[in-house]
Order: sequence, then C-alpha cells, then structure tokens
Amino acid sequence: MTARHQLQLKLAPGALLSVSAAWGFAFVVMKDAIERQTVNNFLFSRFVLAVVVMLLIRPQCIKYFNKDLLLRGSAAGLFLGGGYILQTLGLKSTESAALTGFITGLYVVFTPLIAAVVLRVRITLFTWVCVGIATLGLGLLSLEGWEIGTGALLVLASAFAFAAHIIALGKWSSGRDAYAMTVVQLAMCGLLSGVASIPGGYSAPPDSGVWGVVIFTAVICTAVAFVVQTWSQAHMTTSKVAVILTMEVVFAALFAVIFGGEHLTLQATLGGLMVLIAMFVIVLKENEEVEN
Repeated sequence: MTARHQLQLKLAPGALLSVSAAWGFAFVVMKDAIERQTVNNFLFSRFVLAVVVMLLIRPQCIKYFNKDLLLRGSAAGLFLGGGYILQTLGLKSTESAALTGFITGLYVVFTPLIAAVVLRVRITLFTWVCVGIATLGLGLLSLEGWEIGTGALLVLASAFAFAAHIIALGKWSSGRDAYAMTVVQLAMCGLLSGVASIPGGYSAPPDSGVWGVVIFTAVICTAVAFVVQTWSQAHMTTSKVAVILTMEVVFAALFAVIFGGEHLTLQATLGGLMVLIAMFVIVLKENEEVEN
C-alpha cells in the first residue's frame, strides 16, 4: 500500500463526515431562507446552479449523455426532485429543523421495505423490529397533541421518495457513468421545481442572505457533496459510508439547537434517538449481509 493510498484512506471518512455535516446544517439555514423566498423558486435556483457547477467541474461528462442514460437519469430524478420538494415544503410547515432531519433519515428504513415490494426481497424479522422502533420514534417526533403535523407528513412522504430514488439508482446506475447520471437527475430536479414555480412566477432570491443559502446548498450540499461522496466511496467500505451519511440526522439536530435556537423536548429527544438507533442498526446489518 502506497503512502498516498494510506493518506486517502485516512482522509475519506473525514471528507464524507463533512458532507453529512453540510447536509445537516442545510436544514437550519434553509428554514430561514424559504421564509423569504418560495420553496419552488428556492429549489429551482439551487438545482440550476448545481448543474452549472457540475458541468464546469467536469464538462466531458456530456459525452456520456445518450438516450438510455437520459431516460434512466430523468426517471430517478423524478423521485429525487419530488423528495426535495416535499422535504422543503415540510421544513417550511414545521417549527423544527431537527424534526425534519430525523424524519428524513427514515429513508434508510423505508428502502428495504420498498425493495421488498418492488424487487421481491424478503423482509426479515430483524428488519421488521427496526421498522417498528423507527415508527414508534416517528410517532413521538411528529405527534402534536392528538394530531400529526402536516409538515411531518410531508417530510415523511419525502423519505419515501428518497428511498424510491435509492432503489431506482440501485437498478439503473450499473454500467452508466455516475457523474453524468447525477447531472441528469439534478437537471430533472430543476425542471420539476421550475414547472412548479410557473403558477406564481419565478423570482430570484430577494437578498444576499438567501443568495448565500442558495449558493451554499447548490455548490457545497449538492455539487461538491456528490463529488466528495463518489471519491470517498472508492476508499471506504459501504457499511462505513452508510453510517457516516446517517450522521446527517445528528448534525441536523445539533445545529438546530446551537444555531437555530431550538429546544428539543424530552418526547422529541426520545423519538429522535429511537429513529437514530433504528437507522444505525439496520444500515449496519443490511451492509454486513451484503458484504458477507
């Protein structure tokens, strides 16, 4: 093993952890931004800028655009774009960025459930137990008195969409250029949010603060994050990758308390811990089975 490869092995976990931290921080900064710009306008600005940045970083990826890749990438982009729109609408409708982060993380639990239905994968008792724990945790997080908040339901729907996106990529990414697929998916996200913006018309970010959030989420949380994730996964096991990315949920709650001035109740904290435990356990178990 060369000294360079050893250095890459040491740097990869930290690089991927920084991606998780950026995604977690995005929940906090986006919440204020979408109070001053409509959700669809914000997402349109974010994804168009992300596509431009990715094309500038690697313009040669265009040569991989063919009918097959465009079709598969666009279909996967429908799930991804739908997930982002639902998630951001949910974030706008809730009072807690931490809650949004916890519920979004349930895509890790939903993925094997969707795989069971679509791909006919058998669900083990272990998986059902994890789903049960996560469901109880979700209830503690989202129940407001005797009602479930609308924002929580929207974010829950986004978790399903993100899980469907993972399944789609699992089926369609093999044999196709991952970077080019990502550009097509993000372009579809931009198209979806652009179409959704038509009724009210498009307006650019209203001030430098919102522009800053757009640039941060587009460049750091989208374009750079995908590049870093792709590089890191070449130097790490899949189980490590999955667990580190799950830390997004922890960072979302942590930053919401530190920078967002949020106060987590005992009920919300317990619910979040249950969701987090279910996610960590199911990720470790599923990846252990795949690698063995």
